[in-house]
Amino acid sequence: MTDVLDSQLLQNNFSTEKMRSIWNDNNKITQQLKIEAVLSKIEGQLQVIPRSAADKIVAQAKIENFDIEELAKESARKRHSLIALINHLQALAGPEAGEFVHYGATTQDIVDTGTMLQTKQAYELLREHGRQLIKTLKHQTQRYRSTLMIGRTHGIQAIPITFGFKLAIWLDELIRDQKRLDQLAEEDIFVGSLNGAVGTYAAFGPKGPEIERLALGEIGLQVPSISWQPSRDRFSEFASVLGIYSGTLGKIGHELYNLMRTEVNEVNEPFVKGEVGSSTMPQKRNPALIEGLTSLTQPIFKDVGLMLESMLIEGERDAIHWRNEWVVLPEITNYLDAQLTNANYIIEGLKVNEQQMFDNIQLQNGLPFAERIMFQLGTVVGKQTAHKLVYDSAMAAIEQNKNFIDVLYLENEVNSNFSKDEVIAWTDAKQDIGSIEEKIDQVLQKTDSVFQTTENVPA
Repeated sequence: MTDVLDSQLLQNNFSTEKMRSIWNDNNKITQQLKIEAVLSKIEGQLQVIPRSAADKIVAQAKIENFDIEELAKESARKRHSLIALINHLQALAGPEAGEFVHYGATTQDIVDTGTMLQTKQAYELLREHGRQLIKTLKHQTQRYRSTLMIGRTHGIQAIPITFGFKLAIWLDELIRDQKRLDQLAEEDIFVGSLNGAVGTYAAFGPKGPEIERLALGEIGLQVPSISWQPSRDRFSEFASVLGIYSGTLGKIGHELYNLMRTEVNEVNEPFVKGEVGSSTMPQKRNPALIEGLTSLTQPIFKDVGLMLESMLIEGERDAIHWRNEWVVLPEITNYLDAQLTNANYIIEGLKVNEQQMFDNIQLQNGLPFAERIMFQLGTVVGKQTAHKLVYDSAMAAIEQNKNFIDVLYLENEVNSNFSKDEVIAWTDAKQDIGSIEEKIDQVLQKTDSVFQTTENVPA
């Protein structure tokens, strides 16, 4: 094994089969041959090369005519990533037509354009899986919109919320992630390159820009305004958007990890009979899927940084930074696709312990309702006075391990103005969730606009 994406034992933890197939050598060569074929076809149509030569090249530029192992061996001998493919295509096309293979193009034209075709395929798969995750999370948000639980700040119990509220916050963030992803299709990202040695079209003659425009149009890529061989910002923007998306998923994973802790026990990831948590502790049901989801954000963040370094191209081209893309693009798209797929499975099959969520609200003997009680007292004694009363009572209850309501009701300002039943009534969690359901509805409505947008974005 040289990489987790190649390991049959590990690859499904870091990638999906569909995404791996986009970045395998077979598809890489297929896309490069597609570009060589369309280049020759358009050059034949424009009489830049003989049409008969173009027809022969197009006929032979098929993946089934190429042995990847042989290409790899020749590439290693020649120390060049594309020359083996060019030589083999030339031989297949014959002595006359073969002279016109790769006519006017440079290696980076074919490699960059092929990489962009693979990136676009990966992008469409990520969009599809992102939309599915949003659908799943929307359903679960609706399902648990009123499920009471404790909110936490700084890791400590705060005031009540609902699990649907927590999910809606995730959903709202994922909607923004998905919109960023969708917008890439409209931002001049997926462009090709067929403009020669340093992007001047010199070897193509006066028809160079037309050749590029027609060829790229046929394979579904946008036409750049000018050479982008020394301008790698598009890939950096792509990677940055994926990095932000991954950050959301990593955050969700961290939160689920904490909610699944034995002492918290508010959620459990989907469990399959026969699953083993530990080789020595038979009782263990570990958050294996959640850990897998969360762990992939770290390498994605590193990949974003590496991709940004690819912008530091020297002159009109260098391979020092160019090669970063060959490392990052397969990794970052595979890792994110694994996260999206894994997150969808986890959230769809999540076991929510609603009773435990409610019980956890009661753990601190009324303390989570201190804010509400303060404002209720404040209607009579004033907010600042109420704050001191509640603060002193809360600190005493914590330090003496007593019931907060019992301690508070000993205060004259409290027992002289309110019955104990009134004070106890202020600890009803259902009455202390503010405008949660209104805000959840706003987020749920936003999901509809996302799907309308994604349907209208050009592929």
